Amino acid sequence: MGSPHTPRPFRRVCLLTAGGDAPGLNAVIRAFVKRADALGIEVLGSEDGFSGLMESPRRVVPLDRASVRGILHRGGSILGCSNKANPFAELVTAADGTEASVDASARVRSNLDALGVDALVLVGGDGTMYMGQRFVEQGVPVIGVPKTIDNDLGVTDLTFGFDTAVSTATWAIDTLHSTAEAHDRVMVLEVMGRDAGWIALESGIAGGGDIILIPEIPYDIDRVVAHIEARAERGTTFSLVIVGEGAYPVGGAPSVLQAGREGHLPRLGGAGERVASLLRERMKHDVRVTVLGHLQRGGSPTAFDRVLGTRFGVHAAELCHRGVRGRLVVLAGTRVTDVSLAEAVSNPKRVDPNGELARTARAIDIELGG
Repeated sequence: MGSPHTPRPFRRVCLLTAGGDAPGLNAVIRAFVKRADALGIEVLGSEDGFSGLMESPRRVVPLDRASVRGILHRGGSILGCSNKANPFAELVTAADGTEASVDASARVRSNLDALGVDALVLVGGDGTMYMGQRFVEQGVPVIGVPKTIDNDLGVTDLTFGFDTAVSTATWAIDTLHSTAEAHDRVMVLEVMGRDAGWIALESGIAGGGDIILIPEIPYDIDRVVAHIEARAERGTTFSLVIVGEGAYPVGGAPSVLQAGREGHLPRLGGAGERVASLLRERMKHDVRVTVLGHLQRGGSPTAFDRVLGTRFGVHAAELCHRGVRGRLVVLAGTRVTDVSLAEAVSNPKRVDPNGELARTARAIDIELGG
């Protein structure tokens, strides 16, 4: 893996796209490979996140200019993604059927050494960067590129994929608006974001939502009901309620479909139906629920995400050429730069309940539930 003390250009690197997919992944891969090729760096790709480096036989493929041609506009990742393959908590089943988590990081390091890889390039979210920092502590040179539609990494102003997710959610709100008005209904739209309310808040403002419920502000359902009833009294007999998947009522907890385990987060879901059920108990309006789900992850990335992903990929390749390690590419204002991975994993980003964006929503009569 090279000396940990003397920076030198990395000549062969392995890139993978871990966690859930996000629009713009292929833009990162394309830009990284093209810039790396120009800098004399050979690029390998691990298929399905860490899975390609954990399984036997390995699933690692060469990446060159030909392999990234024509992928800029495509959603998903040509390498595939996995939010289940955690090299520090691999789920194994014993002969008696019991399951346990084991540390498979030594196997990953062994495979990197066997491949003659100088550095690992990780494209992923906060969980992936936490894994990356653990590899750094084991002596593996790592460069990170932030990827999450949730926009919840505190060290970067934006992550690619977020703009596309917000645009998709905004389109859904626009579409629901006409049918809600036609039938005098309360339409509840559940959007992604896990513990961060950025998608819900920004799409809700952009789409003209009437109520926006986010994880950072536990909601009082009576306030939501009062807002809907006040609109009805003014002659507006429909309402649009945008619910982040991690939102929950005062004194409650987020709705979970599947419990988490070591190294893996719980699977959230049901927040929208929970809000709808509470509303139906308290008023006579016809309430319907739409769960936008993975539509926010898929499809062609927006121009903004294509450009941001391209900028991130170029900067990551140039960090590899400089031989630096333990760094994460970030957007600071309008400038692409980099920070330490250790800083990245210790600073999640959440919506400030009293910040400018929340104040803007309240100023235009959007109810935030608390």
